[in-house]
Amino acid sequence: MGRDPAWVSTSVAGMRPTGITTNINVDDIAAARDFYSDYLGLTSEQFNLGWVVNLATPDGRAQVQLVSGDATSPVDSALSVHVGEDVEAAYEEAQRRGFEIVHPLTTEAWGVRRFFVRAPDGTVINVVSHAD
Repeated sequence: MGRDPAWVSTSVAGMRPTGITTNINVDDIAAARDFYSDYLGLTSEQFNLGWVVNLATPDGRAQVQLVSGDATSPVDSALSVHVGEDVEAAYEEAQRRGFEIVHPLTTEAWGVRRFFVRAPDGTVINVVSHAD
């Protein structure tokens, strides 16, 4: 049984996730890419910036992101929460709630607008909006 669609429209102000991607922090991007692609079948490379690679199944239903050191943030994140055009509202809500902002709201050179927030359990989350 799925959630009532009304739940989406009444979720916390400023946070309406459109997708969540697990970020796996790795030392060797090439070796990790080979394992996840060749063995697990995530053969569709969505993007590769050298320090981060997004791999998905051919149908796009499953994906992971391999990260070997974030290009602009002082820490790596465990999750990427995609929020469409709501990234500014999500940032303001995180600040209003007093959550630790690990990486400020930034438009990155590779075409995303994002910030990192630390959850109360210590998990660092990349809240991101893609230009496309």
